[in-house]
Amino acid sequence: MTSEYRICTRCIMDTTDPDIVFDENGVCNHCHDHDRLMKQKVVTGKAGEEYLQKLVEQMKRDGRGKPYDCLIGVSGGVDSTYVAFLVKKMGLRPLAVHMDNGWDSELAVKNIEETLKRLGIDLHTEVLDWEEFKSLQVAFLKSSTPDSEIPSDHAIWAVLGDLADKLKVKYIVSGFNVRTETHLPRAWSQGHFDWKYIRSVNQLFGRGKLKTFPHIGFFTYYRRLLTHRRVDILNYIDFNKAEAMKILEQELGWRYYGGKHYESIYTRFYQGYILPVKFGYDKRRSHLSSLICSGETTRPAALSELDKPTYQPSMQEEDREYVVKKLGLTDDEFESILNASKKTFWDYPSYGRIIEGPALKFLYNIGRNWYRARQKRAHQAEA
Repeated sequence: MTSEYRICTRCIMDTTDPDIVFDENGVCNHCHDHDRLMKQKVVTGKAGEEYLQKLVEQMKRDGRGKPYDCLIGVSGGVDSTYVAFLVKKMGLRPLAVHMDNGWDSELAVKNIEETLKRLGIDLHTEVLDWEEFKSLQVAFLKSSTPDSEIPSDHAIWAVLGDLADKLKVKYIVSGFNVRTETHLPRAWSQGHFDWKYIRSVNQLFGRGKLKTFPHIGFFTYYRRLLTHRRVDILNYIDFNKAEAMKILEQELGWRYYGGKHYESIYTRFYQGYILPVKFGYDKRRSHLSSLICSGETTRPAALSELDKPTYQPSMQEEDREYVVKKLGLTDDEFESILNASKKTFWDYPSYGRIIEGPALKFLYNIGRNWYRARQKRAHQAEA
């Protein structure tokens, strides 16, 4: 982190991201990344409609003779629910996949049940072994990195990939989109697909081997990059989160839960309490910055939002008591975790440390640039 506090002149990202850099006008690298990705990956208006129509026709052709055209992950949140709404509207036959890691809020469960019922979409729910997953979550808290949410992210993609292989479905449609999710500092969370990292943290701080936890091995990850196709469908429409929420409320009975990814009690507490208290990271800063660049809010409005608590302090206290008890910790143990010296992804064994290390970094960069160029050519050819 630079010694002098600075904040971007366009968005509200600041030097709490230790890797942030600013140009001569004080605009941060995240804003430049946003603009670059908007040009590379977002196709809207008439061109977006035509691109999406061709893609949907291809998905239907590839789905012939199979039980489903595509898989979608559902959490009960706005993005994944809107994806379910869109794919059904386009005439696709999706299978919705939900991973129950033990932290679903009651509202999230109701959202999933109600919306999928109204849309007529089949649901597959993968329930994690709670004792095993609890041990892994505590291990990540004890590792003292800001990456405690990556086991859940890793597991849902592993479940989606395993089901895609089993059902021979090529397409996984996601709710990720450039407009609202580009200002994500790597230092705030990384290692999502790094099984060696997750396994290493568990070996160092967990209470036993991970026997049933869904995971993606090193070679499986790269094979699936070539055999599966991830479709970030919201990049091909004029997506507006506020408008999407209105549609979901009016047409599907969906209800808002108070914050990005707050459909999970643990995520709400982790992002709203642990990250800001222990690490000084406020995820609202990155989410609001993306919304500024996409024109969905203003910089003054975003700064005003940051002046408010991450969520209601009374609910934070309730969540703290609930989370500590559910994880089998004492108050003293949790305080010790909060006060432990901060670590990073790079302090533990991982595939990332190997392939981005001095010996292999050159080859890694060649491979990454080749894959990105391949994706870009495919995108341009289809658009």
